[in-house]
Amino acid sequence: MVTVRAPATSANLGSGFDVFGTALDRPADVVQVEKAGETTIEMQGAGSEFIPEDPEKNTAGAVARALDSPARIRIDKGVRPSSGLGSSAASAAAVAVGINEAYELGYSREELVPYAAEGEALVSGEAHADNVAPSIMGGFTIATPEGVTQVDASIPLVVCLPEMVISTRDARRVVPRSAEIERIVECVGRAATLVAGMFRDDPDLVGRGMEDGIVTPARAELIEGYDDVRAVALEAGATGVTVSGAGPAVIAACRESDRREIAGAMLDEFADRGVEGRVYQTAVGRGAEVF
Repeated sequence: MVTVRAPATSANLGSGFDVFGTALDRPADVVQVEKAGETTIEMQGAGSEFIPEDPEKNTAGAVARALDSPARIRIDKGVRPSSGLGSSAASAAAVAVGINEAYELGYSREELVPYAAEGEALVSGEAHADNVAPSIMGGFTIATPEGVTQVDASIPLVVCLPEMVISTRDARRVVPRSAEIERIVECVGRAATLVAGMFRDDPDLVGRGMEDGIVTPARAELIEGYDDVRAVALEAGATGVTVSGAGPAVIAACRESDRREIAGAMLDEFADRGVEGRVYQTAVGRGAEVF
């Protein structure tokens, strides 16, 4: 039996739609994988009652099929589904790494990314790697059709997860299909700034690079109170705030000394609107770990 801890992730980070992603220190899924004649899946943990155990409908099953390696899979969900924190990606990443170990397939972490992305196709309709890449490899990742670039960054983060549901498919439907050239140029500049910030471990550059005038405004409208939550986080010291993945989680970059105050401000602002939630004081973290 192989046990794998695969972290939650935040995709896009504002300016890097479908390309950027970062692993988070917490939360995480813990998955056990054993060789078997056919794939079976057992679920427990956060929101597991909403996830099908049928291998044909579960991201973990899709990964086992892609690797042509049936397995007995037990998933303890620490990453809540429909959170914007890469819940399906965490399970897919853990299973890809676990099967690779159990069957001694010999794939590198980067080579496992496309297999794990097959699990994401069940959720979003397309095999995106922006969440599975950081969950497998850790750090900050840039996922393109040519491969994955990974940076072992160290940036403090705060993630606030309100109790509301936004489906990944709905969040993709509101994304604009075109944009003015001025907005595109601005977004490219922001994305370049964010990458430089990750390489330099500079939360100010990362925060500035999270600004986005194309995708984020459309998705922010799906999150009740987003503008006010963003405002109080910035007032409390956040260097940048944006929607995490498809939402509803909201992520802030910051300095470590401001993390606690930012966390409280974001949680309180949602609570003032009658929206319950939870907050994670976290950071850019490690990728999947085998125990």
